[in-house]
Formats: sequence, C-alpha cells, structure tokens
Amino acid sequence: MLFNTFDFALFLPVVFIVYWLFKRSIKIQNVILLLASYFFYAWWDWRFLGIIILSTLVDYLIGLQLGSESRQLKRKILLWGSLILNLGILGFFKYFNFFIDNFKDAFSLMGAHFPDYTLNILLPVGISFYTFQTLSYTIDIYRNQLKPSKSFIDFAVYVSFFPQLVAGPIERASSLLPQFKRNRSINHSDVSEGLRQILWGLFKKMVIADNCAEYVNIVFNDPGGQSGSVLVLAVILFAFQIYGDFSGYSDIAIGTARLFGFRLMQNFAFPYFSRDIAEFWRRWHISLSSWFRDYLYVPIGGSRGSLINQIRNVFVIFLVSGFWHGANWTFLFWGGLNAIFFLPVLLRKRNRLHLDVVAKGRIFPSYNELGKIIITFIFICFTWIFFRARNIAAAFEYIGYIFDRGIYDIPQLDTLISTKMLISLIGLMSLIEWRGRTKLYALEGLENSLPQFPRWSFYSILIFIIGMYMYTEETAFIYFQF
Repeated sequence: MLFNTFDFALFLPVVFIVYWLFKRSIKIQNVILLLASYFFYAWWDWRFLGIIILSTLVDYLIGLQLGSESRQLKRKILLWGSLILNLGILGFFKYFNFFIDNFKDAFSLMGAHFPDYTLNILLPVGISFYTFQTLSYTIDIYRNQLKPSKSFIDFAVYVSFFPQLVAGPIERASSLLPQFKRNRSINHSDVSEGLRQILWGLFKKMVIADNCAEYVNIVFNDPGGQSGSVLVLAVILFAFQIYGDFSGYSDIAIGTARLFGFRLMQNFAFPYFSRDIAEFWRRWHISLSSWFRDYLYVPIGGSRGSLINQIRNVFVIFLVSGFWHGANWTFLFWGGLNAIFFLPVLLRKRNRLHLDVVAKGRIFPSYNELGKIIITFIFICFTWIFFRARNIAAAFEYIGYIFDRGIYDIPQLDTLISTKMLISLIGLMSLIEWRGRTKLYALEGLENSLPQFPRWSFYSILIFIIGMYMYTEETAFIYFQF
C-alpha cells in the first residue's frame, strides 16, 4: 500500500479511529497496530508476510535466550544465528542473481561457461529496512545495552509498525520498543503536527519528486539526444527527485506515527544545506548512516588508529552502504565516490567541523557558507549520476555527453509540466525548508508562528497544488526497491 494513494487515505482514518477507541488498553492497541501493519504489508503480496513473521519469531526467541544466557560462547552462537538467518534471507532475495551473474562473467573471461542459474526473484518490499531493525535488537541485547522484550506482540509490532515498515526510518529497539509499553493518549498537538508533516511529505513526493522524475526519466533514457545543459538540469532534478521522494516518505511515516502517539527519529535534516560531505552524511538518511556507524564503522576502528586503517574504514563503510542500496556495480561505485570525497575532510580532521545548522540565528548565509553549500551540492549531484544510471558505462557516457554538448545553452524539453513551473516549485520548497532548517521538519511549529488565516491559506494552497496531481499515475517511492 502506497502512502500517496486513495487506498491509504481510506486505511489510515479507519485504523486511527479503531485504535483510539481502545485507548484504555495498551495491549489491544498493540494488537490493532500489529494486524493493521500485517494488512498494510500484505497489500503488496501476502506471501511475503511469512518472511517478516519468520524473522520476527527467530529474533524474539534469540533475544530471550541472549537475555538469560551468561556463557559468552553460547551468546556468540546465538548472535551469529541471528546474523546468518537475517542476512542470509536478505542476501538471497537481493543479491543472489548479482553474484551468480558476476561469477559467470568472471569465469567466461577464462573460457569457462556455466548454465543459466538466474532465478526470477521478487524482492520483498522493505526487507532491507526491517532486517536491519531486527539485527540492531539482537546486537544490542548481546552487548548488554538492551533487555529483551517479554511480549511477542510488542516485539512483533516494533518490527512491522506500518508507518516505517517499508522504507524507515530504521528505528532502534531502545527508542521505539519502550513506546509500545507506555500509555498513549491522543492530543491536539500530536494530531496537528502529524497531519502537517504528512501534508508536507505528500507535497515533496507528489509535486516535487514525481514531476522531477518525469523530466529525469526522459533525459536518462536518451542522454545522447540532449544538450549538455539539459543533461546537467536532469542531474539537478534527480537530486531533488530522490530527496523529495525519500524525505517525503520519511515525513509521511513520522507524521503518521505521531497520529498514534509515537515519536520516530528524524531521518533527514535538510542535507542540501550542508557545507561539506561529512555534514551531508550526518543529515541524509540519518537512521541508516547512524546504523552503519554504530554497528560497523566504530567496531572496525572508526576514525581511530593508523592513517591506513582510517582510510580503509571509510571505504568499508561507504562501499557497504552502496551495496546495501542494491545489487548493481553503480551503487558500489557511488559509495566509493562518496568515500573519496569524504577522505580529505577526515584526513584534515574537519569531519566534525559543521555540527550546527548553517546560518543559525540569521536569515541569510554568509558568502563563505553559500559557496561551501554550492560546492558540496555539486559533488553530491556528480555522485547521483552513478546512482541513477543503469550501469557504470552509461554513467560515464552521460558525463561525456555533458562536456561534449552545449552546456551553456538554455535547457529546452517538453514535459507534462513546464520546466519553469517545476523549478519554481522546487524554489518554493527550498525556501520553506530553509526557513525551517532548525526544526525537525520544515513546517514544525507553524501553528505558533503564523496567524490562523495566513496559516490555513498556506495549507489550502499546498492541498490545491497536491490535488492537481492526484489523478496522475501512482508512483512507488524510490527506496521501496532497496
């Protein structure tokens, strides 16, 4: 079930009403959320319910065993059991064909030929997200940083909680699981903030991302037929497409969870206002970046140790992050590029330089800050070419076309929405996000900063703009494929 559909527009209020009818019973509320989450997930393909239920049951039982076991060898065996099962399932569905194809290609260079073992495997939606969520649970128990859940229902709904099930944020059990054990009460502030964040997420997805996608798809499908300026514009629009799409999903997920009395972590902190690549990765897909930091980067040494070890660790974290995104060499190359861009910041020990928001307390950034933001954005856009291209050769071909064609020409391309209107809408979104860059999301606290009439006029304009695209083809969120 997609957030940007009429199906979800019917599903959400029904679950909301039924859920709050039982506000006196946490157990009944959790059961309602579990059933709603399984229904939400089964809407795509009910057969994949078996995988998430298996993962939930195994990690629940392993968590209980870890909590009562004191022998270190037995605890390691239990942890490895969880790792092998979860990563094995993820690896089979996501990477089986990739490894088989590359194995055959490698041996074909030596004259060996193997029969075609490629399977028609359908990737279960959200498997990369809920797998990492359950893994963090068992790892934290193993580290004695978390007590196991005694209630299977609480743990099951933590794994499958429908707002963030298929594309995050990837929540830690230490943060989200206790919320299923506490009394929740409905209040005006949570509902109004939740609806406001959902509205902003829908705007970013349906207005910005989907219309950028229309332009981007045309150009990337036929880069040879476009001018250099059109190719550059398409890369910039892809940067806003993926941001509007993924941060839009996160806004809808976080806002929806708030309607039910839950607080999810911030997943995007206005990353395109970053002043260097290190700040960008602290602000982009925060739940995944922090997951890799805590469960991979720090355990292998992080930024400690010799210079060689630091460089190795940076490449490990970015290459693994790239591979997490998909079974394609383009994602590995994208991760490697980010590692290369990150190294100068790390080696100069400036990776923790920009910890606060840019131009805090000021309306405008300084020229120095603006220059850093623009340079960082250019680097990020360059890496997005490899993320979007169908293969590495196509990415280099795309880059070659940029410099071979008229890069200074005014871009011209007919689409269903005019390019000028799209750029104007991106500008509107950017201005609103700049204004709210110190908040958890762009419209947070708007109720206290604007009088009622202009505030509701603004909401009406957003709803009207979103409504203009309600009848276009429904598009899935980009990160559903990961």
